[in-house]
Amino acid sequence: MIRKPCFGPAASALLGLFSLSPAQAADTPLGLDATVVTAARSAQTLRDSLAATSLIERDDIERSQAQSVPELLKRLPGVSISNNGGHGKNTSVYLRGTESDHVLVLIDGVRVGSVTTGTAAWQDLPVEMIERIEVVRGPRSSLYGSEAIGGVIQIFTRKGGDGAPKPFFSAGYGTHDTYTGSAGVSGGNAHGWYSLALSSEDTDGINVKSPGTSGYESDADGYRNHSAALRAGWRFDSGLELEGTFLRAKSHNDYDQVNRRGTAGFSANADGEQNVVSGRARFSPLAFWQVTLQAGRNEDKSDTYQDGSFYSRFDSRRDSASWQNDLTLAEGHVLTLGVDYQREEVNGSTDYDEDSRENNGAFVQYLGEYGRHDWQVSLRRDNNEQFGQHETGNIAYGYALTDALRATVSYGSAFKAPTFNELYYPFYGIPDLDEETSRSLEIGLSGVHGWGHWSLNAYRTKVKDLIVYDSSIQGPANLDEARIRGLELEVGGRSFGWDWGANYSLLEPENSGSGANDGNELPRRASQMFNLELDRRFGAFAVGATLHAEGRRYDDVANANELSGYADVDLRGEYRITPEWRLQARVANLLNADYETALGYNQPGQAVYLTVRYQAL
Repeated sequence: MIRKPCFGPAASALLGLFSLSPAQAADTPLGLDATVVTAARSAQTLRDSLAATSLIERDDIERSQAQSVPELLKRLPGVSISNNGGHGKNTSVYLRGTESDHVLVLIDGVRVGSVTTGTAAWQDLPVEMIERIEVVRGPRSSLYGSEAIGGVIQIFTRKGGDGAPKPFFSAGYGTHDTYTGSAGVSGGNAHGWYSLALSSEDTDGINVKSPGTSGYESDADGYRNHSAALRAGWRFDSGLELEGTFLRAKSHNDYDQVNRRGTAGFSANADGEQNVVSGRARFSPLAFWQVTLQAGRNEDKSDTYQDGSFYSRFDSRRDSASWQNDLTLAEGHVLTLGVDYQREEVNGSTDYDEDSRENNGAFVQYLGEYGRHDWQVSLRRDNNEQFGQHETGNIAYGYALTDALRATVSYGSAFKAPTFNELYYPFYGIPDLDEETSRSLEIGLSGVHGWGHWSLNAYRTKVKDLIVYDSSIQGPANLDEARIRGLELEVGGRSFGWDWGANYSLLEPENSGSGANDGNELPRRASQMFNLELDRRFGAFAVGATLHAEGRRYDDVANANELSGYADVDLRGEYRITPEWRLQARVANLLNADYETALGYNQPGQAVYLTVRYQAL
């Protein structure tokens, strides 16, 4: 199963369910001792977290046999995915009904994504490089600044452990001539750790568009990705800990698109590159005081070609640094003080009116507990070169009604700075756009029992000055407001030897502005989502199934184009040949469901994949 959310008063995401993995519910009844760091910017257990945090670990990734990060994320509550034509194609992630650029994405603590579009290249992130993923639902600008309106998704690359070098390997083949492979080695000792990994995938893909749609070409649109990751660290006898990480993913993507002459048939393609590098130092000047210093760089590069010739280049770069101080005042009471620095820059074939900007942020947080009560309070001020100062805050409170039941409530504000495209793109951007701001309220009730767990949560988010395309000026404008209401229900456990879990999300993402679209639904968010997962092991064999269903959605702000709901079923199996070797098989979209998550873009039908894995013990 994929979920391991936190059992806690969802602080800024309180309504975010307590999503304990069924497998975990059985093996460790509460499973709340796993450590997460994203919700409070410091290490805490799921038991102590006051945010709705879902945790996907390496074992979950391999058991699910998912081939992409979006495949993993869509099984979590509150997550809706829009994809333009299958594996490797442009993908948008909507968290709790907010915009796709209202999700802050971190890799090993470094903020990532294009500074021109404001979104991350989800389709290019290699699953074989990932150790775990933490998903925090709800506003987190009071800790991270811009973008964290819907939540924060942090990806951690593979990390080595103690012991001699342990190699790992995988190779797979599937429908559409899909080839996958990975290899690496990890290890360490009492002081150090390291991990080096390589991965590759190549697929012929599907035809991303249907006959009659704009830009259609009668050919399959392939995808290729080559990735490498390195992570290493050392802990000195003095307690000083140093760690460095590096991730590179290079992709080639074929797609259908109308060319500059307004016709199709020109073999459009793009070469992309994602680079993330970071260095971190952690030490304790005094027993109660921990200092963390981190610096990093993210590069998002894309070269596109049309009609057999070069078309455009967009290279964006983000440099960041942070200084964080965690002060343990007493047991259960932690005060955090920190500052962040960020510089964004864009280069390429397009000359922007402004090509760089800086942001400085300072934040404070207090985590406390007393008896059955616990709380989290945080405040932040950002000073942006474009907008000046902006303040955000968050407060969350939890109360344990009994040893099995917990009630939570939280309130938080957040904001999103406009992207370079919205501000400065030639003949499109509007330099005096205001930032988008939000207010969110959550309440929830969750329980853990001998048979498993359940959670029921409700939230409401209001986004002001929502940036939308204004046809009257043929550019972006702060025209609309949005009101998003949601309900999330989750339940899971173990019965008759089966690990099982289900979640249901009901969403009402409404345009509440005064214009022509007042009362319409925000586009490309499913109004209902349901996930059901079953897994069981029979000695050397393991079997599992996933049902993912979504209700209807609209593709446009006018709600003129409705996309039907759908349901697809995945089956998976595994045979452990030896303790080190495993053979896996998966049938995706078993019932060959025909559906779209973006108008005019096809989704893959039934597909079969085989994978062999080796992991030294």
